[in-house]
Amino acid sequence: MSALPGPRSLLRALGRAPSGERLARIRRSPHFEDGAFTNPGGPSRIRPSGSIRDFAKIYFDREQRLRRTPGTVVPVHGDTLADLARPPATGLRLTWMGHSSVLAEIGGRRVLFDPVWSERCSPFSFAGPKRLHPVPVPPAALGPVDVVVISHDHYDHLDMPTIKALAGTDTLFAVPLGVGAHLEHWGVPAGRLRELDWHERTEVDGLTLTATPARHFCGRGLRNPQHTLWASWVVACEEHRIYHSGDTGYFEGFKDIGAAHGPFDATMIQVGAYSDFWPDIHMTPEEGMRAHLDLQGGQPHGVMLPIHWATFNLAPHPWSEPGEGTLSAGQDAGAPVALPRPGEPFEPAAVRTPAQPWWRAAAPVPVEGV
Repeated sequence: MSALPGPRSLLRALGRAPSGERLARIRRSPHFEDGAFTNPGGPSRIRPSGSIRDFAKIYFDREQRLRRTPGTVVPVHGDTLADLARPPATGLRLTWMGHSSVLAEIGGRRVLFDPVWSERCSPFSFAGPKRLHPVPVPPAALGPVDVVVISHDHYDHLDMPTIKALAGTDTLFAVPLGVGAHLEHWGVPAGRLRELDWHERTEVDGLTLTATPARHFCGRGLRNPQHTLWASWVVACEEHRIYHSGDTGYFEGFKDIGAAHGPFDATMIQVGAYSDFWPDIHMTPEEGMRAHLDLQGGQPHGVMLPIHWATFNLAPHPWSEPGEGTLSAGQDAGAPVALPRPGEPFEPAAVRTPAQPWWRAAAPVPVEGV
């Protein structure tokens, strides 16, 4: 049995608050008011609304708890490394590693979004939401990554052990304003950080990365002062454009992002960990499809990849519900949806993309009509 982490290790996992010139830059941001970053569309609820008792009753109910985890082993793609060894025929390939972690091969470069390889998304190794399926590819076997993109500093998106492993490589890191303080604390050199406010962009080896707005919040401790920004991201090269939503509630700004940067070959959209208790900061599958269409100018262009589901139990909804909801929303909208198993690479422009509801084999309860 491994020893429990000491106080110093726990404090290190919490990260570091921005200070000095970084904090001064934060205070100059047009999105920072009254000592905190603000959301587009006005204030949002970042904690469960209503009665804590009502929330606890739903969240800890035994029957509901069983529905929130898979009933059997989650199928993970077994040939990821062999598939990745071949270059993408169309110049764009996405590999969903689970939750919000996606490897994008675009313009001859490799971009890794929100990599979380730990067993738990928590500051503790012994407590917190535990991974529900294995990591498809060990980080050491993944090979060179040109840039790591972080959407915000919550534990299920910014994972200290994964960042520390990547800090020893030559990769660059693109992060929202303020998040660089955590990465420097964990050993990432300042010269390999690109720290952006919304609407700012940076160039990396022929790619343009732009931080775009999202409706969420930040924080790694109990107090959670809103001093680090959250963002969605656009990555573009001459031939391709992709979008990663990070975590966000639905807001009208998707239309503006699409008008400024779209249409996209593929969007990676958060569809899990939603609840009526926090409707402002996470999207349902139906809202995720609406966001995808907004980003594409109202047309079913490109492919939507659902993310932020299946890997960790973070909300009261059933484990398989985001998959079923996204499948249904795509059919209703006539919009292509990619449904890869964790670790299954696909090319959005290919004749066929993964479209089978693989999760049904592991769902804790049968799906009606199947």
